[in-house]
Amino acid sequence: MRILASSAPFRVASLLFASLFGLQAGAATCALPSPEDTAQWRPVVHYTPQCNWMNDPNGLVYDNGRYHLFYQFNPLGNEWGNMSWGHAISTDLVHWREQPLAMRANASEEIFSGSIVADNRNTSGLGTPGHPPLVALYTSAYQAGSGHAPGTQAQSLAYSLDHGATWQPYGNNPILTLDPESKQFRDPKVSWYAPGAYWVMTTVVADAQVVKLYRSDDLIHWHFMSDFTQPGVPHDGALWEMPDLVPLALDDDPRRIKWVMIVNVNPWSIAGGSGAMYFVGDFDGRTFKPDNTAPAGSDPARFRWVDHGADFYAAGTFSGTPGSHPIAIAWMNNWDYAARVPTAPWRGAMTLPREFALKSVDGEPRLIVRPAPAFEKWADGQPTVRLGDWAVESALRELPAATRGVAQRIALTLTIHDARRAGLVVRRSADGRTGTKITYDAERQTLTLDRSQAGESNFAATFSQRHIANLPLEHGKLRLEIIVDRSSVEVFANGGRVVLTDLVFPNRDADRIALFSEDGNALFGELSVTPLQNIDQNGACADSRTTQPSQANLTTHQVQCTSAM
Repeated sequence: MRILASSAPFRVASLLFASLFGLQAGAATCALPSPEDTAQWRPVVHYTPQCNWMNDPNGLVYDNGRYHLFYQFNPLGNEWGNMSWGHAISTDLVHWREQPLAMRANASEEIFSGSIVADNRNTSGLGTPGHPPLVALYTSAYQAGSGHAPGTQAQSLAYSLDHGATWQPYGNNPILTLDPESKQFRDPKVSWYAPGAYWVMTTVVADAQVVKLYRSDDLIHWHFMSDFTQPGVPHDGALWEMPDLVPLALDDDPRRIKWVMIVNVNPWSIAGGSGAMYFVGDFDGRTFKPDNTAPAGSDPARFRWVDHGADFYAAGTFSGTPGSHPIAIAWMNNWDYAARVPTAPWRGAMTLPREFALKSVDGEPRLIVRPAPAFEKWADGQPTVRLGDWAVESALRELPAATRGVAQRIALTLTIHDARRAGLVVRRSADGRTGTKITYDAERQTLTLDRSQAGESNFAATFSQRHIANLPLEHGKLRLEIIVDRSSVEVFANGGRVVLTDLVFPNRDADRIALFSEDGNALFGELSVTPLQNIDQNGACADSRTTQPSQANLTTHQVQCTSAM
């Protein structure tokens, strides 16, 4: 959770407004539609709030048959400030329904990032017999008049006895602070450590690039265990944020458990700006020890990245999910330009939910990242255009009109015979001037996502253009699954060995797909395109009077969101 110092005057003024006018805890101010509304970029299969600023996913938990996505949210505007927790729920990780605001900032405290666990054993004593609580651990960012120095960050607790609908702050917050107190101590992620039968928390001192590990028997009283850091990784000036320590069975063998420490860094990521790196190692219940890390001072390419694109940050896993593999989600944005992204009345979106696995690749454990099985199951049930095999020789071939769309899943297996490079262009305009290019370079063995001609980009000079990942072919082939949405492209290559996620902002009519090869032959096999536009989810401001709106009913819905106050 990054602090934007330049937003401080706006934040203070807005908090005073909220305090003076008594805005309800569940209300978010949605402006009425204006000519600046950018419905052409509102995602179809990625979660966005109906309006206002959103960043880090928080409180990811599966409870009572529903996935809960909490997130950093400004209930008063479309820029960073007034950090509160927004809330959305889903039963399938595909269709999301926005809920009333969960926890709101006030004049003395903002609600920064954190996590939620279902305390099914009622270790906290905050539940009642038969009604265990959901317990949220989050960072309190204190303001003047709070009893703490302005800017102090400490960990606090809130709990819910109604499956996340309402939240009660613990009466003796904060429950964990440093001595002396810190302005960079944040982002608690809590999980149950089964071998020791206790809770483990990872949190950070962000500007010191340190993950601090604590243990607790009751979620209230925490005891320091150890620090994890890597001297010289990354360079001075970068922040470590949103840590997550996850156990995974290597090659799906439950006898070979390895631990993955995800550390979100800003800046210094592989694609520039913010991104999510990871370390694989061992955890004995007290200390995390990574395997085979790159030497201090190494280039970012020497390290492991969850995603090689520019727009994957604050990644975290859901607590309590069914199944043998964790499910993760991230903020689909980059601090290099997040404040300038040209969307309204909302700003911010989440990535597609993803499944994590750990596989042996070239003799080392690597994180494998795939679309969540729930998404795949839903997409498999949609009508699909199956095109078979397409051979392309030193040319560009546009696919038939039946494949056109602005939200779709594209699947294929690319065999490069003697071509130097080959790939495809998505969200392509009729004149060919606009498009996002996905290229495999056979000589360099690299996969590139190029958004230099993808649409609007002049809103920020830091909106990087090309993102490259090393990726050898498997048996001479490259398997691609590409999820295209109105303002994003996600590329999953070779079963999730490499992933690239980028925002794009094309015109509404850039809806074509083209295949290309350079200097030789390439075969695009088992090619299929699945439209994903038959979904109605984003921006459902849930109260007793509203239903999920369609994009056509956006104007009516925004008025309802405002009147819900």
